[in-house]
Amino acid sequence: MGKNNKKKSNIIPAETYLRLPPLADASLADQPIIDTHTHLVSTFSTYRSKYKNGTLYTIHDFVREMYHNRNVRAIVDVWCEAPVLMAWKELADSALTAEDREQKWGRYRLLAFTRVHDAKSYNDAVEASILEAMAHPRCVGWGEMGLDYHYDNSPRAIQQEVFIRQLNHAVRLGKPLTIHTREAEADTERILMEHVPADHKIHIHCFTDSPDFAQRLLQHFCNLYIGITGVITYSTNLNTSNIVSQMAMSDGGPRILLETDAPFMVPSNLYNSIPEIKGSRLPLCHTAMIPWVAEYTAGKAGHPWSGADIMKRANENAKTVYGVQ
Repeated sequence: MGKNNKKKSNIIPAETYLRLPPLADASLADQPIIDTHTHLVSTFSTYRSKYKNGTLYTIHDFVREMYHNRNVRAIVDVWCEAPVLMAWKELADSALTAEDREQKWGRYRLLAFTRVHDAKSYNDAVEASILEAMAHPRCVGWGEMGLDYHYDNSPRAIQQEVFIRQLNHAVRLGKPLTIHTREAEADTERILMEHVPADHKIHIHCFTDSPDFAQRLLQHFCNLYIGITGVITYSTNLNTSNIVSQMAMSDGGPRILLETDAPFMVPSNLYNSIPEIKGSRLPLCHTAMIPWVAEYTAGKAGHPWSGADIMKRANENAKTVYGVQ
């Protein structure tokens, strides 16, 4: 799960709609946006491929324009390329100083990144490059790593071997974990409990598996948080809504992080705010769509949670896990 299975129109809305309408809820607009999982290079590449005559020519242009007046405070930029690309360092270096962040990123305040590689391509050289990235001052965690038994792009035994190898390094370095797990509940749970201390910081990215699985992880790991993306808005996915409802009823409230996983999974409730493009679909997601994810999540959390409450709680959790604020 993770893609909307509804039949989509081939009509791509004009580029201007990517800039998004104003938020109807002023309290949502007042909350800073922290996107704890986005793929910036892939998002910009998708933009350029879908809008051949697009007006934005660099990643910095894209970020400044799409985030303009959107109160974006921070993103965690996730790298998943294999073989390893060195573009991460260029972007990370471009956010080292306050002056660079102001001039090159506009309202963008923090570039941080995590990395993952297709298990069958993983080797000592790949690992060495990740370890180099882990030492960069803008790096906030290791991932996304984990198991995917839905696509099975690599043999499961190799997936598990690489997962354990990366976990051991990340725990040794004290790096928060960004975990991708899909249809691999038993093995993911077993490996995490065998190799990760119960108080380690963990982000289960784009959660779509069973609520019971989530509850077992939440009970065992005191610093584990569930990542919520636009997939929560899809009718094909009930699991994410159910675990949000369960967490909201717990004493501590929802242990969630908000993320986009851009360029994927545009939140479907966004289209209620853009009725003029009814029947077509935006070709990519981006960080400024987070408030729509929060708004829908609040509806599943129920009273007394508002969209602004969800964003505030998620931002507090992002500070706990990744140190971003």
